[in-house]
Amino acid sequence: MDDAGSEGVEGIRARNKRGSIGTEWWSRRFIDLVESFADKGRLQRGRTYARKGNVFDLRVEPYEVTAKVRGSAPEPYEVALGIDAIDEADWRAVERELASRAVFRARLLAGEMPPEIEWVFAELGLALFPGSASDLHLMCDCPDWGDPCKHSAAVLYLLAEAFDDDPFLILQWNGRGRDRLLAALRRGGASEPDPLDVEDEPLTAAGFWTPPSGLARLRERPPAPPVPPGFVLQVAAPPPVRIRRRSLPDVLAPAYEALAAQDDSG
Repeated sequence: MDDAGSEGVEGIRARNKRGSIGTEWWSRRFIDLVESFADKGRLQRGRTYARKGNVFDLRVEPYEVTAKVRGSAPEPYEVALGIDAIDEADWRAVERELASRAVFRARLLAGEMPPEIEWVFAELGLALFPGSASDLHLMCDCPDWGDPCKHSAAVLYLLAEAFDDDPFLILQWNGRGRDRLLAALRRGGASEPDPLDVEDEPLTAAGFWTPPSGLARLRERPPAPPVPPGFVLQVAAPPPVRIRRRSLPDVLAPAYEALAAQDDSG
């Protein structure tokens, strides 16, 4: 008996009754990737299930989506969609990168999903969406060994519509809930070091009379070269004063030389 004819009761019905499912860029991106590697016939039957309301109890948890799908059997089939986990260190790197870019931080805090967020994950060697069949672990207790079976396909399409309603479910599936991510972004935006926040160094009795390292380096500098006699007369602008037709520097130069000679003989 083909279970495609069973009527869904209190199930989730896809809003889009014809054509593609998923309207926002992130939902379309997810579905486009799935349709690029999944069996077309089973996907079509999955869309039928999704539109008839055969899926219910859809839950998005970190790294796993679960749902129940009504079919020909007396009990609904249980479906699980798994993805590989992103470890904590990688998630912290993602959060730092998102927090460091003002546009990303502002849009995510406003509840929007910027398209460029995929680049952030890619730059860190991570994937926001499953890009191949090996990235998506599909499990269903039906007798169909297809990958995906029509029950898993139905859940995939309804998951895309759930992403339409709440893009943060994508991040939830990848291991980061909305509240935790937004809290990290807020901390990241306010955690820049304060240039006036200088750590105090404790004073000690032994170091009280020790000059700072900068003064010690000044004492080690080589002595300045000697200043030639009358140097100030050479660099200063000559005053408009003449004594017996001689400029003032010419008159004072012998006196400077005499004083310098007295210092040398000292």
